[in-house]
Amino acid sequence: MAHSDARRHTAPTPSDRHAILVAAAFGPSPGAHPLPAAHGPEQNWLRAVALGGQGRYAAARAELARVRGTGGVWSSFGASTEASLLRQLGGHRAAAVLDGRALAEAGSLRTSSGNTVAARRDVDPVAASRDADAVAAWCDAATGLAADALGRGRLAVCGSLLDRCAAALDAAESEAGEKAFVRQRIRLAWVGAESALAAGDFTRARSRADRAVELADGFGSIRHSVKSDLVRSASLTGLPDHGPAMDLAADVLARAEEHGLIPLQWAAAMLLDGLGAGRDAGRVRDLDAGRVRDLDAGRVRDLDAGRVRDLCATTIVGRGGRFVTSSAC
Repeated sequence: MAHSDARRHTAPTPSDRHAILVAAAFGPSPGAHPLPAAHGPEQNWLRAVALGGQGRYAAARAELARVRGTGGVWSSFGASTEASLLRQLGGHRAAAVLDGRALAEAGSLRTSSGNTVAARRDVDPVAASRDADAVAAWCDAATGLAADALGRGRLAVCGSLLDRCAAALDAAESEAGEKAFVRQRIRLAWVGAESALAAGDFTRARSRADRAVELADGFGSIRHSVKSDLVRSASLTGLPDHGPAMDLAADVLARAEEHGLIPLQWAAAMLLDGLGAGRDAGRVRDLDAGRVRDLDAGRVRDLDAGRVRDLCATTIVGRGGRFVTSSAC
């Protein structure tokens, strides 16, 4: 019997390991921890994505350091992922450097492929490439650069980059099909909604956010669904009644807790606090030992959203996150 138990608890096979990492990064188990060890740059990247979503910034950076310099598409994905970790905590300037590197690396993949169609001047080189991974990596970097520009108040630059990304996806989807780039379309909708919010166009923001929610529903990634609803809740703040925005943000807070997505908990708590959730115990959740815990309504302690925000931030810093002040972003 002991030998049988030992066999059941052996390390996962290569196929099992990959499936676990994909499910954690882009699937139904974003809070899975600990994760199996990575073998190769793709799995290092998947581990980094999952760890970053959990707010384990130091561990995510360690995985990305192993991807850095490997060349090819994973190096580009790694650079844009590291940029996203910086951007989440306010480091837009430093993130732009990494996103620029990711964009260049993805662009070089087209050059090495010898694709002559992509060399046409009226079409973005990567957009015309038949390499779906190269297109995906290029779009990740372009969307990241757009978000970096938005974070520094450069709305026109952000809009131009989003337009280029949309054109690249349109061209690539004509050959590879729409399903090949759902994740890129979701990210495009996120930043499009955030750009509209920055411009004060709540109607356009709601349209983009609704598109992200729709795409995420069919994508199968819990983290993308939670983030899309967070963006949608922000877009609803333009309504005269803040109730729908607060209700959805509170739901995001609870779901982010359920799946161990500390950065999204932090963002949802910030939104609730900004909307004046205050000490509304029906909208927030108790936080114990660095985790927000969903309790029965009758047992929820009177803990305001600002306190949840601060405790989540403390957890993020404890896991290696580095907040950047607005003067240095």
